[in-house]
Amino acid sequence: MPSLETDRGGELSAPRLRVDTPERAGLDPEEMRLLALDVRDLTTGDRPWAAGAVVVAGRGPVIAVQEAAGWAVRYASYDPRADAGVELPPGARVPMTVDTPFDLASLTKLCTSVAAVQQIERGTLGIDARVGAYLPDFRGAAAHGITVRQLLTHTSGLRPELPLYDCADDRERLELLRAQTPDGEPGTYVYSDLNMLLLQQLLERLTGRTLDVLVHEGITRPLGMTSTRFGPCPGAAATEDQRRPWAKADRGMLRGEVHDENAWALGGVAGHAGLFSTGRDLAVFCRTLLAGGSYGPARILGPDFVELLLTPPGLGFAVDRPWFMGELSGGGAAGHTGFTGTSLVLDPATDTFVVLLANTVHPVRRTPDSGPRALAGTRMARAVR
Repeated sequence: MPSLETDRGGELSAPRLRVDTPERAGLDPEEMRLLALDVRDLTTGDRPWAAGAVVVAGRGPVIAVQEAAGWAVRYASYDPRADAGVELPPGARVPMTVDTPFDLASLTKLCTSVAAVQQIERGTLGIDARVGAYLPDFRGAAAHGITVRQLLTHTSGLRPELPLYDCADDRERLELLRAQTPDGEPGTYVYSDLNMLLLQQLLERLTGRTLDVLVHEGITRPLGMTSTRFGPCPGAAATEDQRRPWAKADRGMLRGEVHDENAWALGGVAGHAGLFSTGRDLAVFCRTLLAGGSYGPARILGPDFVELLLTPPGLGFAVDRPWFMGELSGGGAAGHTGFTGTSLVLDPATDTFVVLLANTVHPVRRTPDSGPRALAGTRMARAVR
């Protein structure tokens, strides 16, 4: 059961995060020292894992590690002939700090999922209700009986993505979404951005508010996550020199604009991508869920609904995935990754969290490598043991 403290008004509240030593958090200081060193190593050399990275990790209400390394902006462009980044002069580079915002990519799905579960808690949305009951004009989903739960668990059978960035306008994009039918039998797991795009449409239709407003009013404002918002975010870490043929659009070096081409085509606010945030803000998000949905005097979900969110297979959250959680996986750890190099893991069994943010696509996307994410989870698991 989450611990509570009494605020000045006499009301019970969940403890807020504070920075302290690993020992005060009940963590092995050597493992935490190695976690910080790992992040520095990831950003060194001619072809580092990431141009820059930030890690924020802790246990209970204690942040035991917050480390930044490398560069928020290192490259001016990507040279496909040399298959290398064109480095900026040293004076023009922007160093990474623990306060640097990142394009979260698919970590956005977690906030969309929380927004949906908030409506489930209020009784305005049924978890096993058919999407067609809320979006009858979404013919494909309605005809195949896709449910809200299937959207949240990626078992709708919908294809992974659509080329919305090639559509002429928003009307054409919406019509393409409305017509989508499952590629496979509903109930079969297929990770798909379309699930969160349909969920966004459902939530906006249900509440009469846009997703950015729902996230701000229901999550980031009550939790004091002041650095978390949909873009643009001018001070963010740079991502990709986005050009064809390796990308799906010709946009040049991106900084502060959403990397995902479909989210960009949708104006930067999408159910699957578009949020920017910092390591500290995401630590607050993790702490809130570990504390049963409360942080300080704010409550964004009740404990039963946090449990619903995180119970395997998870609603929006992935549960016990060793490929990016390492040895922290296996006891109910939940989290997600983002294509730009972001990830977070929270483990209710040990009351721990690890947020690893990196701009691995700067200056260009590469074959994903989640080894460093898994190592961060393993460091935390060993620190607890």
